[in-house]
Amino acid sequence: MAEGSAHSRYVKLTKDQGPLEDIKPGELNQPIEVPQLAVRKCYECGQPLPESFQPPGDEPWTTGIFGCAEDRESCWTGLFCPCVLFGRNVESLREDTPWTTPCMCHAVCVEGGMALAAATAIFHGSDPRTAFLICEGLLFAWWMCGIYTGLARQSLQKKYHLKRVIIIIINIILFLCLIPFLLCQVR
Repeated sequence: MAEGSAHSRYVKLTKDQGPLEDIKPGELNQPIEVPQLAVRKCYECGQPLPESFQPPGDEPWTTGIFGCAEDRESCWTGLFCPCVLFGRNVESLREDTPWTTPCMCHAVCVEGGMALAAATAIFHGSDPRTAFLICEGLLFAWWMCGIYTGLARQSLQKKYHLKRVIIIIINIILFLCLIPFLLCQVR
């Protein structure tokens, strides 16, 4: 490129303004602090927070795991049709999700698992390979239900700053064993 034929984006320094001997490698590539960009942001939504903002502490649940009898409607729904209660819980957590979608996902895992358990009982004397595949499907559906509902509970705990179990696997195991009770607690 010829000198002076095109405008350069760089400022030309004279010899006494910028001697090359004084520049150390990496000296020009140092980060600068811009106060307008150094604001605290909300961990959940990314909005800028005021300087005096103190994040809320994790609050305890209003009821215990076995306190589901306080709300009779949720208790009966959780015991006899947990997929509906799960759908309602997710709908209250995410306004853009209708309750039917998570209800169907939960129903496929839980009620599908129950159907596999019934098939295992009915075809008990059948081929061992078939019984093994049915049991494998049952365990998979049960495990997927625990993961799916456990992750929904975890996002609820994060959104409302509720005390949560630190170890995620314990949360999932709780959901595998105590699904109706935990769904009622969330409601």
